[in-house]
This record gives sequence, C-alpha cells and structure tokens, in this order.
Amino acid sequence: MSTRVGVAIMAALLVLYIVLVGQRAWLLLTSGETVAVAIGVALVVLPVVAMWALGRELWFGMRAEHLGRRLESEGALPAEDVAVRPSGRVLREDADAVFPLHRADVESHPEDWRAWYRLGLAYDASGDRRRARESVRTAIRLEAAERRS
Repeated sequence: MSTRVGVAIMAALLVLYIVLVGQRAWLLLTSGETVAVAIGVALVVLPVVAMWALGRELWFGMRAEHLGRRLESEGALPAEDVAVRPSGRVLREDADAVFPLHRADVESHPEDWRAWYRLGLAYDASGDRRRARESVRTAIRLEAAERRS
C-alpha cells in the first residue's frame, strides 16, 4: 500500500510541476519575443512528454499488478523457497540459483504469459530491472492477446 501512496504523491507533484511550467510557458509564448516564444514552445513540449511517460508507467504498473494478482489467485506464483534479508529483498545468490528454472520454463512455453511474468520476477530478484520490465511487458502483451482470442 505504501508504494501506491508514493506513486500518488509523485504523480501529484508531477502534475503540479506541469501546471506551473504551463503557466510560465504561456507567459513566454505571449511575450512576443522570438527567444521567449521558442523557450515557451519547449516548455509546452516537455510537460507533454512528461505526462505521456507518467501515463505509460502508471499503465505498466497497473497491468503488472493485475497479472500478479491473477497469478496469485491461480496459485501460480513462484513457489521456490529463497532467503530474504530483513528488508524483505531476496538474497541475490538464491535468486540466481532459481533463475535457470524460470528461463527454461519460458524457453519451453514461449507463448505463456505466466512463464514470462515469473521470469520477470526472477530477473527482478536477481537485480536486472531492465530485463525484468521487458519480461513483464511481454507477459502483459501475451495476456492481452490471450484475452482477445
């Protein structure tokens, strides 16, 4: 729950920032000076990009959470016993030890979104965030295709 609160606070701060930048952009755009207008245009473009990025990240988070809840309800979350630190983080050595199981599962079932999601969890536990996100994105895409068919 604290993660959702943190995301909500960061999103609210970003929206506040965008509003304040938008006000400055309007002042610069209406000034009539060439350089000020150019800066004003940049100040309009940057918040639009920021809102797009925020929306994309929020959508990714909601879809990933949905898949995690669905896997949990199916009893299909990884069942390996791995040691954790007092903070709750998985010990890297344990995560690295179970990683080959999840990679093999994806190799034998490349169209199974559940296997891809579990691989994403394994990547995350091993500390490879980029590959974790790629795997979860693949799981989201495969699950969406499964729902459509």
